[in-house]
Amino acid sequence: MNSSAPKKSAAATGFLPFPVSLCRAVSLALMGLMAASGGCSALTKSRSEADAQQKNLTKLMVAPDPPALVREAAVPHGLTFLSVEGVAVVNGLPGTGGPIAPSPFRDEIIDEMKHREIPDPHLFLELPETALVRVQAIIPPAARRGDILDLRIISPPKTDATDLHGGWLMDTRLRQQQKLAGAVRKSDVLAIGQGAITSRADHETGEDVALRLQGTVVGGGRVQQDRKLGLVIRPEYQHVKTASQLTAAINDRFYFFDGSKRSGIAKAIEDDFIEVQVHPRYRHNIHRLMAVIAMVCPQGESAQTQTVLADLGLRLKQPTTADEAGLQLEAIGNAAIPTLIGELTNPNAEVRFHAAQALAYLDRNEAIEPLAQLARDEAAFRYQAIVAIEGMTGRPPLDALKSLFDSPSMEARYGALRSIRRRVDRDTAVRSTHMQSGYRLYRVPSTAAPFIAVSLTEAPEIVCFGEDDSVAINDFLHGTGGIVIRPHETAARQLHVSRFTPGGADKRVEVPATIEGLLTGIDMVGGGYGDAIAILRKAKTNNQITCGLALDPLPQSLRTYHRDAAALTDPAQLPPEDIASTNPDDAKSSWWSLFGW
Repeated sequence: MNSSAPKKSAAATGFLPFPVSLCRAVSLALMGLMAASGGCSALTKSRSEADAQQKNLTKLMVAPDPPALVREAAVPHGLTFLSVEGVAVVNGLPGTGGPIAPSPFRDEIIDEMKHREIPDPHLFLELPETALVRVQAIIPPAARRGDILDLRIISPPKTDATDLHGGWLMDTRLRQQQKLAGAVRKSDVLAIGQGAITSRADHETGEDVALRLQGTVVGGGRVQQDRKLGLVIRPEYQHVKTASQLTAAINDRFYFFDGSKRSGIAKAIEDDFIEVQVHPRYRHNIHRLMAVIAMVCPQGESAQTQTVLADLGLRLKQPTTADEAGLQLEAIGNAAIPTLIGELTNPNAEVRFHAAQALAYLDRNEAIEPLAQLARDEAAFRYQAIVAIEGMTGRPPLDALKSLFDSPSMEARYGALRSIRRRVDRDTAVRSTHMQSGYRLYRVPSTAAPFIAVSLTEAPEIVCFGEDDSVAINDFLHGTGGIVIRPHETAARQLHVSRFTPGGADKRVEVPATIEGLLTGIDMVGGGYGDAIAILRKAKTNNQITCGLALDPLPQSLRTYHRDAAALTDPAQLPPEDIASTNPDDAKSSWWSLFGW
C-alpha cells in the first residue's frame, strides 16, 4: 500500500467513528439474540412433546374402570368351525375302482406317496381295486389332539370308479387350504384319518350315481393339533390391569384340580388377549362355557350381590328373559343356587328348563329330574337337557339317562344312549358286542315300541331298543357285497346267510331269524358296516322286519321353542310351520345335511 496516499475521513467513508471491537461486540450480540429466539422456539416445542408423552404415559398407567360383566370388555375368540381337506386313495374295492386320470389331484397323491416311500405309486393307482377321492372334515371349536372326526368322501368329477362300497380309505392327511394371490396355500397337518367307507347308497334310496361315489368314514378322523380358545379384549379396555382383573375373576369362578394343585382356566397372554382352557364340566358344550364366562362379574361379590340376585330372580321368572338370567346366575355360582332351585317348580316349561340347566352345570342333583322330564316332553329342550345331564357325575344322572330308554321318542332314547356311551361309567349301564367288521351292536331294554338306531356320525354302531324283533323272509333277500339271506329249509326260526365272492371261497352260516341274529350272520360271512345298514334298510322296505328303523335319530341343538304353541294341548291345533319344530321325532331330509358342507 502507498503510504503517501491521502487518508479519507470517517464521514467520507460513511461509517461512524466506533471502535472495531465495539462493532464486533454488537454483531455478536445481534447474532446471539437471533440464536436465542430460534432456540427458545425449539425448546418450547420439545417441552410440549415431552408434556404430551408424559400425559400419554400417565393415561396408560391408569387402568379403565372395570366393566360390570366380562362381555362388556371382551369378545370370545376361537368359536368357529374349521374346514380341512386332502386327497387320498381308496383300496380294497371289488373291481369297482379304476385308473386315475392325470389331474392335479393325481399329482398331489403321487407326491404324497413318494414322500412316504411307497414303491410303484403309478402302478398302484392303475389297479381296478383302487380309486382316488377327496376327503373333507370339520374340526369343531376347542378341539384337542386325538378328538374324533367324521370324514366325508367325494370322488372327483372325472373318475373311472363306479362304486365306493366296501372300500377302505388309506391313511390321509388333512390341511386347511386357502387361495391367496392366485396360489393355493396349505397349513400344517391338522387331522389324519383312515377306515372303512360307508357309501350314501348304503342308506339312501335313489338311482343317482353320486350316491355310490360319495360316502363317509364314521369316526375315522383324528385331530392333530389343539385349537385355542380365548377372549379378545376390546380396545377401550386394553390394559394389563384390566386383563389381570378379568383373568382373576374367571379363575375364581372356573377352576379344576390337576392332581396336585388348583388351576384356573384363564391365562392373560397380552393386554388384549386371555387364553381359556375348556373346563371339564363343559367339554361337550363349549359355547355355553363361553356364554357363562361372558356373564362373570370382574368385581366379584359385594354388598350389591344380594340386590343383583333379587333382580335376576325376577328376570328368571319371565320366559323372555329367563335364558340370560340363567346364564348370569350360573356365572355367579353357589350363591345363586337357592334362586335357581326356587324356579324348578315353575309352571312354565321354559323357566324350569333354564333354571334346571344352570343348576346342572353347578352339579346340583335337584336339576336331574326336571331336565329328564323336559327331555321326554319338549323337543326344543331335548338336546341341551341330555347334554347337561351327561356331564354330571354319580349314579343319579346315569339312572336319569337310562330312564329315557322307555320314552316314546326315538330321539330321546338314542340321544340318551349316546350320552351314556361318552361317560366313564358307561359299562355299568349298557353293554355292547364288538363286531368283526369294526362296529358295535347294542341291545337296550325298553318298554316303548322297539326300533333300530343306525349311527352315521361319531361312532359306527347299531342299537336295538326293545325286544329282539323277528325277521320274516319268505324266499330270499339279496344284500350288497354278494350277501344273500334265505329262510332255513326245515327250521322255522332260522336263516341261511351266504356270501359269494368272485375268485374267493363262499361263506355260509346259520343264525336265528332275529335282528341280532341277522346282523351276527352278516358279520360272520365278512360283511361290513355298510352291508349291515343296506340289508336292514332293504328288509324294512320289503316289510321283512316290523320294528322302526332310524338313521341318526339324534336331538337337534338349534330348535326353536314356540311359546304360543307350547300352550296348546292338541298338536293338531299347531300352525303347519310349527308342527315340524315341535315334533319330537321330526325327520331329516338327508343324513348328508348333518355335515353342513
